[in-house]
Amino acid sequence: MTSLPRGGAARQFSPATRRGFAVLGAVSAGLLVLSACDKPTAVATVTIGSDSVNSEATCWNGGSKIDEKKLQECLQDKGEGDSGNGAEVKTVKVDTEADVHIGVDPKIADKGWTILMNGQPLTDASNKTFRTIPGSVFFNQQYGASGDSTVLSILENDGSSATGLWSFKLEKES
Repeated sequence: MTSLPRGGAARQFSPATRRGFAVLGAVSAGLLVLSACDKPTAVATVTIGSDSVNSEATCWNGGSKIDEKKLQECLQDKGEGDSGNGAEVKTVKVDTEADVHIGVDPKIADKGWTILMNGQPLTDASNKTFRTIPGSVFFNQQYGASGDSTVLSILENDGSSATGLWSFKLEKES
């Protein structure tokens, strides 16, 4: 049997060092993947009970003003899948007795945002990152609802122009 002199064998790394190499490799791979992608938009989230759905903007112009015609096209989207303008319009089931919690990325809140229902303002502009609205509002004719579904949109507005739109289709839970 042949033995190697002490220290001549393959170098053994401590668990902390191996973890460091693993983290470095993961970060490098992540940066490589991100470098091939467009910069993602900020995210908006709708939460009902323990169910949450988040989405990137369905209408976006890199954070710059969205042309009025393009914005109207985005607002006409009824949530039938991909809006053709950005991210897919996601569907959320809503119990009318539950609260609908709407959260936005701080980048959206900094500019200001308004909640729209079927393209019409439902709330005043806000700079908070979180709002709560009773689920029944989204299916109440008094607020412009009709039928068992409605489109909830979050309109980012810098005070003079629309700069982003996030939309979700809300369906009444039977």
